[in-house]
Amino acid sequence: MVYLLATACALSNALASVLQRMGIENALGSDTLKLSLLTHALKRGVWLLGFAFVVATVPLQIVALHLGSLSQVQPILTAELLFLVILLATWFRFHVGWREWMGCAGAAGGLAGFLIFAQPGGGSDVPTTFEWVVAGSLCGGTALLAILSSFRGPRWLRAAAFGVAGAVGFAFTASLIKTVSNYIATDWVHVFFHWQTFGAAVCGAFSLFVTQNAIHAGPIAASQTALVLVDPLASIALGIGLYGDSLRTAGAYGPLEAISLLIMFVGAVSIALSPLVSGVNGDDDRSAEMLSLRSHSKRLIDAVQRDLPPK
Repeated sequence: MVYLLATACALSNALASVLQRMGIENALGSDTLKLSLLTHALKRGVWLLGFAFVVATVPLQIVALHLGSLSQVQPILTAELLFLVILLATWFRFHVGWREWMGCAGAAGGLAGFLIFAQPGGGSDVPTTFEWVVAGSLCGGTALLAILSSFRGPRWLRAAAFGVAGAVGFAFTASLIKTVSNYIATDWVHVFFHWQTFGAAVCGAFSLFVTQNAIHAGPIAASQTALVLVDPLASIALGIGLYGDSLRTAGAYGPLEAISLLIMFVGAVSIALSPLVSGVNGDDDRSAEMLSLRSHSKRLIDAVQRDLPPK
């Protein structure tokens, strides 16, 4: 059930990624890190539909994290890239080549290998106030440094920096959601009496805002790669540090888990770097124009209308 719920979250995130990209791909470059970017997005119905999928992931993630551990749930969210490729191939009818399919196979196989070899468990510890302060300070400091580094440099570096900040924010948000899920299960009436509830809302909103800037600031090849690499690693570290998650590392299991994670990351990065995904998400080259979601959708509609028989 945990894996099924986490997979549903990944699918919902993929749908949100496509729809929200369609909503902000025409925003001005000067809108980065400004509320005008959200103002632009809120005027687009397609972005609001994407945001609805973001909201839909919240209850799924709450239940998944209540039933499982951070080390189980968060790595599965990297399957978002697999679903993104499938959506582009079926919904938008882009041509998917061997590179994308090999990347999907590597990401899926590496993820499956990690879960089989590691068998994540535990995760029942109750974090102390001191542990929350340490974890929050480390995550907040990392996100702040990443955002500050995004003010200069090429577009790919800015997108990657925003991606790192968003990934750390989402990982810490997930750690808060796990505690909130326990409150909901035991005493949901008083769930709003706990700071973690408001912390999860604030961190989630911050991470969403930063991620929108990552999408807008540069190529998805940079921002999505940062998200794919940092989010699961940060979540595993937070799970072990805060909740006592346990991974099976004795003997050959440790190296096999590391190899599986490496294969998963290589597959995911290969997908993110492919012209199919990077062009759709706004690289500033000719392929971006050719692979624009809006223009491609329009071409499909025009082609269908041309094939319709005259009235």
